[in-house]
Amino acid sequence: MNSTADKRKRHGIPMPLWLQGAFEAAQMFVISALIVAVPVAATWWAGGFAQRDASAVAQLAGQIWLLGHGVPLHLTMTNGPSSASVETGTFTLLPLGLALIPFLLSWRAGGRLARASYTDQLWQPVFSALAVYAAAGLATGFVCSSLEISVGLIPSMLVPLIPAGAGLIIGSRLEAGSWGRLIGVNAAHWISKTSQDQRWAGSYVASVIRAGFVASMAALSLSALLLTINLVARWSDIVSVYQALRPGAVGGAALTLAQLGFMPNLAIWTLAWAGGDGFSLGVGSTVSPLGTSVAPVPPIPLLAALPTGELGWGFAALIIPVLAGLLGGWWFVRAGENHFDEWLSLKVRQRWLSLPASTIFLGAVIGTVSAIVCGILFWISQGSAGIGRFSQLGPDPLTAALWVGAEIAAGVIIGSLAGPWLEGDHPSMGLPQRRHAGTE
Repeated sequence: MNSTADKRKRHGIPMPLWLQGAFEAAQMFVISALIVAVPVAATWWAGGFAQRDASAVAQLAGQIWLLGHGVPLHLTMTNGPSSASVETGTFTLLPLGLALIPFLLSWRAGGRLARASYTDQLWQPVFSALAVYAAAGLATGFVCSSLEISVGLIPSMLVPLIPAGAGLIIGSRLEAGSWGRLIGVNAAHWISKTSQDQRWAGSYVASVIRAGFVASMAALSLSALLLTINLVARWSDIVSVYQALRPGAVGGAALTLAQLGFMPNLAIWTLAWAGGDGFSLGVGSTVSPLGTSVAPVPPIPLLAALPTGELGWGFAALIIPVLAGLLGGWWFVRAGENHFDEWLSLKVRQRWLSLPASTIFLGAVIGTVSAIVCGILFWISQGSAGIGRFSQLGPDPLTAALWVGAEIAAGVIIGSLAGPWLEGDHPSMGLPQRRHAGTE
């Protein structure tokens, strides 16, 4: 953000702020639309959509663009001449890999707008950018609705603002360096008015939230690594499906890109699998460490890597959330903000009692934060393919989050107890030493 002492220097494109915000939004829309339209057009040119004309293919590209922003698609399929043969459903399975495109584009735009604005002016380009992006979504929904695939106009206008708005805010915040420079609120001044006990409590809560996020991201990263190892081990089966489909060079590339769009979903589903609850690939199906029980699945190459049958080694994957919790507990120890343990040790002089109590409480609160984060991931990764038994895909957000949160909590207890030894700072059974005052 520009300082008021340097108002003569303006960064970015020399145009009014509201116009620059509109320009950034238009650029985001064009780039994200081209990323979707080019593979679809190439597939059509190669004969992949021989039964469709150019206008229908353009509509399909627009529908995929909307789906990549989280807009649900309403499907209507006719299997016969009578109205009883009409099936309807809603496609809500968000390809998270595709959703990252507008998010990252808006992240970049947010940084550019923050560099061009002063603290009290940022709302102007952000508001105009969101307005233009909402108009682009509304126009896309209006133009790209068809008899088979229809889109609600209100969701088309509002839902794309979620990834775009999140990216703009994060990009602006990182460029500004602090919320105070971004919105003009001095958080340090507000904190200075609180008591020392309140600052310690705030530091403890903030560290717990960060540790829960660290543990959740560590669990997701380890799950992605497990998914990668499984794909490499089952690569021959995946290639066999490609060969059976014979999609051709262009069709194979388009199929690969489509699967890449769902790779983040698969990584999150792998986390649910490693947590023990598993996920579903259709109504009545289960994929869990106990074994896989699913009906025949579509010929999608990545699905050839599904674990099959009884898995005697499956529960070994439970170590992933525990290891992630261990890392989260270790991170919390390194932060040096365990003020609840300090407070409890003053109230309960028996260290053999206060230390286990504060450690179990720490595991519970960090596990709860991790369960909330993972529950959000599970919720955005699951959905419906619209019609038939594939109306239920992915993990159950509540039960899968409870499994993972409990296992991360166990790991946090281990990590927080082992942390001082890992740091080479062997604690005594006396009163804990405060590392930080928590006033920064």
